[in-house]
Amino acid sequence: MSAPTHTRPHPAATGGVDSRLPWWALALPTLAFITLFVLILNPADAHAATGDPAITHLVERVQQLVTR
Repeated sequence: MSAPTHTRPHPAATGGVDSRLPWWALALPTLAFITLFVLILNPADAHAATGDPAITHLVERVQQLVTR
């Protein structure tokens, strides 16, 4: 028993590809780069977040294990 074959529809016209990016595809990475660059230039504005002491203890323990 033979299987039916499917023919492909006519290929799409190759008139041109729309390669425009949305506005946020450039704006968001640019904003992130500028923010990080400003923090590098003035590290006094970057404040460390205070976390749970258990998490801090866990991170310190992991660092000790990795450096051994």
